Amino acid sequence: MHVLLLGATGYLGGRVVPGLLAAGHRVRCAVRTPEKLDGRPWRADVEVVRGDVTDPADMAAACADVDVVLHLVRAVDGRPDLVARERAGAAVVRDAAVAAGVGRIVHVGQLGDAATSRWAAERQEVARVLADGPVPVVELRVGAVIGSGGVWFELVRHTTELLPVMAIPSWIRSRVQPIAVRDLLAAVVAAIDAPGAAGRVLELGGPDVLTYRDLMHAYAAAAGLRRRTVLAVPVTTPRLSALFVGAVTPLPTTVARPLLELLRDDLVVREPVPSGLLPPATTGVDAAIALTLARLRRHDVATTWTGAGGEAAVPAPDDPAWAGARMSEDVRLRRTRVPPRAVFDVLRGIGGAHGWWSPRLLWASRGAVDKLIGGFGAGRGRRHPLDLAVGDAVDLWRVEALAPPHLLRLRAEMRLPGTAWHEYRVVDDGAGTVVVQRALFAPRGLWGRIYWAALTPLHAVLYPRMLRRIVREAERLRAGAV
Repeated sequence: MHVLLLGATGYLGGRVVPGLLAAGHRVRCAVRTPEKLDGRPWRADVEVVRGDVTDPADMAAACADVDVVLHLVRAVDGRPDLVARERAGAAVVRDAAVAAGVGRIVHVGQLGDAATSRWAAERQEVARVLADGPVPVVELRVGAVIGSGGVWFELVRHTTELLPVMAIPSWIRSRVQPIAVRDLLAAVVAAIDAPGAAGRVLELGGPDVLTYRDLMHAYAAAAGLRRRTVLAVPVTTPRLSALFVGAVTPLPTTVARPLLELLRDDLVVREPVPSGLLPPATTGVDAAIALTLARLRRHDVATTWTGAGGEAAVPAPDDPAWAGARMSEDVRLRRTRVPPRAVFDVLRGIGGAHGWWSPRLLWASRGAVDKLIGGFGAGRGRRHPLDLAVGDAVDLWRVEALAPPHLLRLRAEMRLPGTAWHEYRVVDDGAGTVVVQRALFAPRGLWGRIYWAALTPLHAVLYPRMLRRIVREAERLRAGAV
């Protein structure tokens, strides 16, 4: 079949394509930023078009000649209008699918009790918008997904690794039925053309049902940690729980809160999928965690929860002066004899475990401040220690432009009174290599200008040191290779 995939830059969307291709389907990916798919190993085997799910013209073009729409759009940016945006996009997709004569829509939605969970109710409302038309919808509802880079796995991982003895809010007593990401992907691919699935709501879960506390113990055992002592404290509000999770995991409170809201009740399958309709989920919790840890050790992480979103900012750093935006910048240059490729190989490792060629405490403190005011913080790290692609999250930043071996530009995703970029250009001028480091800031109002002015003395110390250490590292590695 001809399948339109919406959400190809997201956690599930970036992983389902190989399964669709292996099943013999033709795949068209509609994404707002096609460049974010350039580094995917399957890029040459799919059609990529530029498309925004909230734009009727984009979706009309994307749905043309399509048999099935696979709707995996699921933002995790924590913005307050998240559900409204998804609902509006679902209505546009539904109408475009109807007009194009699409035969089926497959949507991955949220498992949970809509009567007690606002988040489950809102997520399931998105599915109802898709189904409010003549095109039959297959709604696959899932709860906790265990896989490398996923939000649920990061929640389990970081809360478990924190301390041998923990006092955690009462949601640790809630029952969950996790599904391994490989089993979920198999079900999604099968739902494309499964007879009898059209028009149905199917709840998916793995073979094990356990409490969140048991899930933490299972992770500790798989990771070789001492058995954790986990005590429940009488704190039940998602807001307070989210503040705790935001403090000890890479998840910001705005992302953690809906997850914890779901855990106020049991997150389990109440109506199992009829036998033979979809492939059964056979991977147990222990096996799923072991497989995930093995992938992390190999740095074999195809996608992460941080991959979705991150569209280009307006204004852009290369806008001309007449575009009207005030742009402040700090520019540093350094010359070296090593070729541009050698310098860029060092730049590829920026952030994450490697750091920023500057005091770690400084960046950790800035990340902690960002977490306190509701941002992502610096704990997101990187998807891979060396591989980098447009759209990847890097601590407090996201890769906005990447053109090896000459350009790397990161856009800040911390809470700021404006928009900030950190950029490196590597130029061969014939006599050697010139490395140009630019810090750019488009202030928003008076506070934005005050913010930049207050940081100027710090930049004067920090940025020359960063650039100097980057070039020295490139020279050291080059000398070692020779």
